Amino acid sequence: MNKYNMKHIIKTSTLLFLSCMGMVAKGQQNIQFTQYIFNSMSVNPAYTGYKEEWFGQLGLRSQWVGIEGAPETGTISIDGVVDPNQKRHGLGFQAIADRLGPQSATSLYANYAFRLRLNDEDTQRLSFGIGAGMTQYSLDGAKLRPNDQVDGVIPAGRINSFIPDVRFGVYYYNPHWYAGVSVMDLLSGDQSNNIFRWDNTTTDNIRRRRHMYFIGGALVNFNSGLKLRPSVLVKEDFKGPTSVDVNALFIFDNRFWIGGGWRTGVTVFKRDYARFTGNKLSKQNSVSAITQFYVTPKLRIGYSYDYILSQLSSVQNGSHEVTLGITFGQRSNRLLSPRFF
Repeated sequence: MNKYNMKHIIKTSTLLFLSCMGMVAKGQQNIQFTQYIFNSMSVNPAYTGYKEEWFGQLGLRSQWVGIEGAPETGTISIDGVVDPNQKRHGLGFQAIADRLGPQSATSLYANYAFRLRLNDEDTQRLSFGIGAGMTQYSLDGAKLRPNDQVDGVIPAGRINSFIPDVRFGVYYYNPHWYAGVSVMDLLSGDQSNNIFRWDNTTTDNIRRRRHMYFIGGALVNFNSGLKLRPSVLVKEDFKGPTSVDVNALFIFDNRFWIGGGWRTGVTVFKRDYARFTGNKLSKQNSVSAITQFYVTPKLRIGYSYDYILSQLSSVQNGSHEVTLGITFGQRSNRLLSPRFF
């Protein structure tokens, strides 16, 4: 195969190599949001309807600012309960657009959650969720500059592939803590070891990987005006290092949230890559500053900044993420447990 001089994505290729210091590129393709803690439907369909009000959120993430072709992601979602009295059925919709150099993915999902009431006070629920949708994977050959201009391996223009997808999840919560587990991208497949390998008829090799997620957290009350909300997210694809996000946020007067997070890799299972690297990959990834503010009881704004800890830090300016959340309609009855998760 010919060697390529990809002028428009050379920096992207470099960052993907360097990012292996924190996560192996072949094993961690899934979209990543630091502010999943404000709306976990993106990592678990069983979360759908948790707030028991209709809630819409817009999220924009610019990763590794300063590197040409670095990941850019946008998402918009809405979810709520369709039976406001019993609150047993959650329904949600989500659209995601993700771009990395010459490749992109646009996804649409519909999520449903069946929410079991576990006590008379209705402060505990066990939810079972399913999500179904479609992703369009694209590769734009016009953004690549090979040495051989007539090389038939590179597509002349944009090629697309539509892949259906299914996801499942379970989510439990009470006023003091929550936990959930989910399996995502079940139909996306895992057919390639190289996301930058393609041909003229398929984009199978840039599909997302199947992932399993675990989320958990708690709420600690110090007094009437101050709370602490620690949380953890574990991402597992059974190929690269297991990724762990640990976050802690202070909540002031139920309106202003501020805190930070740490993202790293841990070795849980023996991996194939260890044969080639000697399992010496640095697992340092990033630290984050996170904040959220309720402008009104129905409107919230969130911002986070990720600072890279690996060798990638010398060639980029961190990652920025902004979210905007809006609650719709009137409450049918009083929420028995404020929604801090």
